Amino acid sequence: MNTIQETIGRARVIAALAIGAVALLGAVVTAKADGDQAHPVFAGQLPNVPGKSMTAVVVNYAPGGKSQAHHHAGSVFAYVLSGAIRSQNSATGNAKVYHAGESFFEPPGSEHLVSENASATEPASLLAVFVADDGAKLTTFDK
Repeated sequence: MNTIQETIGRARVIAALAIGAVALLGAVVTAKADGDQAHPVFAGQLPNVPGKSMTAVVVNYAPGGKSQAHHHAGSVFAYVLSGAIRSQNSATGNAKVYHAGESFFEPPGSEHLVSENASATEPASLLAVFVADDGAKLTTFDK
């Protein structure tokens, strides 16, 4: 049987792997010219939470770039890597600008109403860490 310390240790290893992947791939992702806005950097099942997986994705926004309204499977923790991101979630209130080093959380079942670069002249990026059911479609855009 796993102890709480073993569980916390595993979670730390997974988080360190995700952050390490971002550090190694950050320059490559930012330099991509093919128009991709989101790039997965880690995916793995959570051994201490059967049926759940953690996925980390770097989302890059060009100056003035934005995503249409959408919702996510499971929970999402977002950490702004560079620039400034304007975000509004149906469960967390009015739109707010988050700068590099700041983070926000999107609870399960909520809608991401605003997700955009707060600058018209500088790029921005964030790391989104999802915890969702194994095999879930992580993002569904509204129609």
